[in-house]
Amino acid sequence: MDKHADKPNAGMSCIIAEDEALLRDALVAMLGELWPDLRILAVCDDGGTALDAIATLQPDVAFLDIRMPGLSGMEVAAGALDASPATQVVFVTAYDQYAIEAFDKGAVDYLLKPIARERLQSTMQRVQARAARGDAPDAALAGLLQQLTGALPSVAKAPPLVWVTASSGKDTRLIMVDDIAYFQSDTKYTAVITAEGEALLRKPIRELLDVLDPAIFKQIHRSTIVNMKMVASVTRDEMGRGLLRLKTRPETLSVSQPFMTLFRNM
Repeated sequence: MDKHADKPNAGMSCIIAEDEALLRDALVAMLGELWPDLRILAVCDDGGTALDAIATLQPDVAFLDIRMPGLSGMEVAAGALDASPATQVVFVTAYDQYAIEAFDKGAVDYLLKPIARERLQSTMQRVQARAARGDAPDAALAGLLQQLTGALPSVAKAPPLVWVTASSGKDTRLIMVDDIAYFQSDTKYTAVITAEGEALLRKPIRELLDVLDPAIFKQIHRSTIVNMKMVASVTRDEMGRGLLRLKTRPETLSVSQPFMTLFRNM
């Protein structure tokens, strides 16, 4: 997540989440031209970082790419309903059929890739008008998200990762992905944790999110991805944060408050 220095005026604030660098830079540049007093608080390239930024920075508006590594834009928006209820959502999408029909019936704005200046200007005006009225996302957004989840076409991707090679001391281990309880990263390495122990990968969390099965492996913290099949239980503390217990490991894992939306049905 790249931080931008706040401008001295009191304009609205936003975060931008887009995993394609050229499109991300183009949106930043266009907003700078058309909405110069908008404070860009963070620019993110994956869904987990975006949700963390929304929870921490409480922006007035979030521009969310629908398809991102890890959490999708829709999952980020669902988490933002709890993490930052006043944040307006603008989806950025490449889909111009089912999704657009759903957007046009709802109270959520969208930008179609490639982004047109005229569309961004009209979106900007609607966002500003809703802010002036004090409107905020509500249950209608939750309903729209549920509708969009089934409406969007699937994206053809390579088959999910089946195994990884990781270092354990002087040895290199081949580890089946199904046997991994969770991944946890620091500044240089990502630890691969199984029932038998720990090994190390030279691959950042974001790259893993691109190749793991998103239905099974979920990001629960900026630095942690868990195998949902290995989850025994999850509890919530008084601050809204989660504590996750595993079937094959004695330690517990912390779930950041924004990511607790993943466990609503547990």
